[in-house]
Amino acid sequence: MSYELFVARRYLRSKRQVKFISLITYISIAGVAIGTAALVIVLSVMNGFETEVRSRIIGFDAHAKIKTFHDQGVEDYAKIIERVKSVPHVVATGPYIHDRALILASGQDRKQGIVVKAIDPQTEANVTDLINNVNYGTLNLGMVEKEGERPYPGILLGYSLADRLVVGLGDKVVLLSAAGLRVGDFGSMPNAMNFRVAGYFETGIYDYDSNVAFIGIPQAQKLFEMGSKVSGIQLKLEDMDQASEVAEVIKKDLKYPYYVETWFDVNKNLFSWMQFEKWIAFIVLSLIIVVAAFNIVSTLIMVVLEKTREIGILKSMGSTNTSVMKIFILQGLVAGLIGTAIGLTLGLALCWAQQEFKFFSLPADVYIISALPILMKPLDFIGVALAAIFLSFIATVYPAYRAAKLEPVRAIRYE
Repeated sequence: MSYELFVARRYLRSKRQVKFISLITYISIAGVAIGTAALVIVLSVMNGFETEVRSRIIGFDAHAKIKTFHDQGVEDYAKIIERVKSVPHVVATGPYIHDRALILASGQDRKQGIVVKAIDPQTEANVTDLINNVNYGTLNLGMVEKEGERPYPGILLGYSLADRLVVGLGDKVVLLSAAGLRVGDFGSMPNAMNFRVAGYFETGIYDYDSNVAFIGIPQAQKLFEMGSKVSGIQLKLEDMDQASEVAEVIKKDLKYPYYVETWFDVNKNLFSWMQFEKWIAFIVLSLIIVVAAFNIVSTLIMVVLEKTREIGILKSMGSTNTSVMKIFILQGLVAGLIGTAIGLTLGLALCWAQQEFKFFSLPADVYIISALPILMKPLDFIGVALAAIFLSFIATVYPAYRAAKLEPVRAIRYE
């Protein structure tokens, strides 16, 4: 052990030290610990929420989609699917149609503009997790019967959408499309088609649950007058992070008018905003450590004043300015390291406890998840630790410099 570290530890644990200085030292350590713990906990919670949002959005949608420019539609989609199946990392494929329509609750004055997605139920189960989000009824988009009434094709509604329209399983709804809008004797006549509610889905993402409905591809082709076309082809990959790589391969193979849209392209703004929020939280909570660092500055300045004669003796015995600076830098760093270690341990313990015992619960009807989500990332812990240590180091520079500049003779005579 170097003598600088030895002296720094003695100063830090000195029993002769003024009690007020000792109190500020403990407050500094506690401040660094609280700031460090708060940072790792908040970052872990934000990681957990981001993972939950990502899994629900991506589970509900495909990892990538093959689409056409200007919404021309894909005519011979079966051939495209066969070509795409041979692309590395592609696990499953399926056609889909995406358009907008007006939905009317039969016999009621309730209507809403919605997004209509048409799928093949058999392939959809392999491409997305929609089937796992169907909480009521079934994913039956064929003919749905209701006792004593005429059967109609099935439609799957978001839970919030069904609640707003006040419709139950088996109830009739009407979809109106502006495709092929033509003028008749009584004004404009949109395409209309009757459906019966086959089930509800609930993802926990409000925009989806309140604005999206699923129907079968044959019905959508008729409603939107698409002939034998579909809007595009959905892809499921081995790993969602391979989307950009797969997109490049497919674009080279299919060329114009086709292009590939990945899950990140669709949700770029959302995830970019979540990353921005994470950085804002990091900066704001780092202010706790900054305040603690100011306490370290105050502590060291008072220690320098208290130990002025001892500093003079050390310098008269041959200690260099650099050695004196090291003593006070090490003293501040030791306090910062202790606070950082306590904070990381406390943060890790609380995050682990939340993962295991779910102390902090959430209303499931609002958030879908029942407890505060936690995802601990080693890089977050390392980043927080480095930030805390760096701020502690910065706090030591000025007091250490003042101590190093003391003249030995004046310091020894200091009262």
